[in-house]
Amino acid sequence: MELYFRRYGDKNAQPLIILHGLFGLSDNWVTFGKRIADEGFDVIIPDQRNHGQSPHSDTFNYLAMTDDLLELIENIGVEKPILLGHSMGGKVAMRLAIEHPEIVRRLLVVDISLKAYGDRPYHRAIVEAMQSMELDKVSSRTEAEEQLAEKVSSERIRQFLLKNLHWKDKQTLEWRINLDGIAANLSQMFDAIKTAEVFTKPTLFIRGGASDYILPEDYPQIRHNFPRAEIITIEGASHWVHAEAPEQFYQLASGFLTGKPDWYKG
Repeated sequence: MELYFRRYGDKNAQPLIILHGLFGLSDNWVTFGKRIADEGFDVIIPDQRNHGQSPHSDTFNYLAMTDDLLELIENIGVEKPILLGHSMGGKVAMRLAIEHPEIVRRLLVVDISLKAYGDRPYHRAIVEAMQSMELDKVSSRTEAEEQLAEKVSSERIRQFLLKNLHWKDKQTLEWRINLDGIAANLSQMFDAIKTAEVFTKPTLFIRGGASDYILPEDYPQIRHNFPRAEIITIEGASHWVHAEAPEQFYQLASGFLTGKPDWYKG
C-alpha cells in the first residue's frame, strides 16, 4: 500500500521514519519532526493504513502495516533509516527491525512492548463513540466536540480524536480514519510479537511512569529481543508520554537519535 507521508529536513541526511499510534496521524508528530530535522535528519512521517490521508483497507494487522513500511522505504529510496514508533507504530517498528535488521540503523519505541495486551474495552468504546457521532447534524468542530463529549470525558483525548475530522466540503465534516475497518480488526492491534529473532543495534524504549503498557515484568522479554535496549521512564506521564512531557521526551529522543556518547546518564 502506498502511504501518504510528510517530509522535513535534508533529503541527503540520515533518514528518520516516525510512526504514529492507533487513532493518530502524521500531524501528531509534525512539531517534533520539524524540530529534530534541524539536528540533521531527513524526517519522514507517514499516515499508516486506515489513518489520515493514507488508503483504507479491510486488512488491518501488523503484518500488513510492516509490509507498508517496507514498501515506503523502498519507494522513497532511503537507506538505513532510524525508526521511531509510538504504541501501534512502535510495534510496527519493532517488527520491521526484527525481521529486517540489516536495513534499520537504530530503533526508538515509545510506550509499547512485545506482549499481547488483550482486547481493551476503552479502545472499543472510543471507536463506538466516534462511529455514533451524527456529523450531518454539526456545522462546526465545536459542535462535533460537544457531541463527542457525551461519550468521551477527557478533553485531551477528544482533541486528539478530533484531529481525524476534516471538511469534506464547506458544509460537511467527515472522518478521515477508517472506523469500520479498525473496528472489525481492533483485537489484532493487541497481538503479541512472538519471535526468537533479535535486533542487536542501539535501541531505546521510553515509557510513561503512569502507563501500564510497559511494566518491569516486561523488561526480560524486551532485552531478549533487543539486547542493547535502554528502558527509560518519564515519571508521571501516561501512554501519550511524548505529548505530556514534550521537552523531556525531546531531550532523551534527540540524544539517542543523534548517537551522542553521553546522551543518557542514568
